[in-house]
Formats: sequence, structure tokens, C-alpha cells
Amino acid sequence: NSSYQLSSVPLQILFYINGIYYIFYFLATLAMIVYKSEVFSYPDDFLAPDLALLFIMAILEVLRLYLGSKGNLTEEEAPLGLSLVMTVGSVILSVYFLVWQTYVLKADVVLNALLLFTYGLESVLKVGAIAAFVS
Repeated sequence: NSSYQLSSVPLQILFYINGIYYIFYFLATLAMIVYKSEVFSYPDDFLAPDLALLFIMAILEVLRLYLGSKGNLTEEEAPLGLSLVMTVGSVILSVYFLVWQTYVLKADVVLNALLLFTYGLESVLKVGAIAAFVS
């Protein structure tokens, strides 16, 4: 009988929460980059890459959440797997903003730590959902 629901409700909820949180994260990080460029002597050759990486991360995040949500709801492992692979890129960018950006404020640490935690939790749930779809 194939009437069992395999899609993960906790994963879908986490996609939703992550989407809302990422909007907050993006706006807060953008505001902090603007703040840092005004308050600190932000080298001009670092301002553009920091902003570019934030916008690249936003595009990646939209695609990642869309594919993950679509894959989960349609119970297809390919989009969910692609979303899982894209999470690696999001993690790298989050670590950049946590460790390697020009100025790291305590707020950056908190925002990125929370984002990395949700990525980790989401990845575990994605692997579980993919395993359920494949079996």
C-alpha cells in the first residue's frame, strides 16, 4: 500500500521557520554591514565582496529552501538531495560571516550560530526524509 505519507512535517515546519529567520538574518546582516561601513574604517575593497556574498547567500537560500520544500512535499529525493548539497554552500557562507568577514560583531556571532544550528537540524531531517523516500 503506497498511501503512507513519507514527507516530514517537522522538516516542512523547519523550512518555514528558516525562511522567516533568513529574512531577518539578511536584513540584520545588511544593516550591520552598513553600520560597520559607517562606524569603522571599512576598507572599500572589502565592502563590495561582503555585500556580494550576502546577496549570493540570499539567492542560494531561496533556491535551497524551495528545492527542499518541493522535494519534501512531493516525496522526491532528487530536489531534497540537491537542497542538502546547497546547504553546504550556505554553511560555508554563514561561517564566512561568522569568522572571516572584515568586522565580526557579537550580533554576527549570535545570528550565524543560530543559522548554523538550523542548517544542522535541517540536514539531519533531510537525510532522514531522503532515506524514507528511497526505502
